[in-house]
Amino acid sequence: MAFFIFMYRLFYTLALPLLLLMACDKTESTQPLEYDGPYREGEQVEMHYSENEIVKVRMLADVVYEYQVGDREFPKGIYMEFFNEEGVMSSKLSANHAYYSKKDNTWKATGKVEVINLEKNEQLNTEELFWRPDKEQIYTENFVTIRMQTEVIYGEGLEAKQDMSSYTIKKPQGEFTIEEGPAPVRE
Repeated sequence: MAFFIFMYRLFYTLALPLLLLMACDKTESTQPLEYDGPYREGEQVEMHYSENEIVKVRMLADVVYEYQVGDREFPKGIYMEFFNEEGVMSSKLSANHAYYSKKDNTWKATGKVEVINLEKNEQLNTEELFWRPDKEQIYTENFVTIRMQTEVIYGEGLEAKQDMSSYTIKKPQGEFTIEEGPAPVRE
């Protein structure tokens, strides 16, 4: 019996620690994985942005993901309405996908992007558009189409007010009419 007790003690003092050391490979150290996906998710979301108790922007989205850093993603698209100082809707925007970067305070709309100026009855179409709410400005370097009441303008690159009340196309193309006013009077 003493022999079995001796072998039992020998196993636990020598063999078991060796087996445990062999099972642990020091080259495989597991780092904890850091989750970088959305920490909050919403469906059928409606948000309002206001200034001085006047709604400036109304936003609708089927799905929104909010990330830890404050960024938001709209994987199923976005619809936005912009209102003038009197609270009347002046323009609207829709896109297949959108992403808001909190750090840059910039929105990026992609896919089929459409902006309609209701006051001027004009429509902008492009595949990528950025919006800076603090500057009330939209812009893109991509191809754009602007449909007016009687004309269509094409071009690459655009800078505009968010309601499309005024805009500049960087490389315009197409045919359009330029109305000339009276010649300036020189004295």
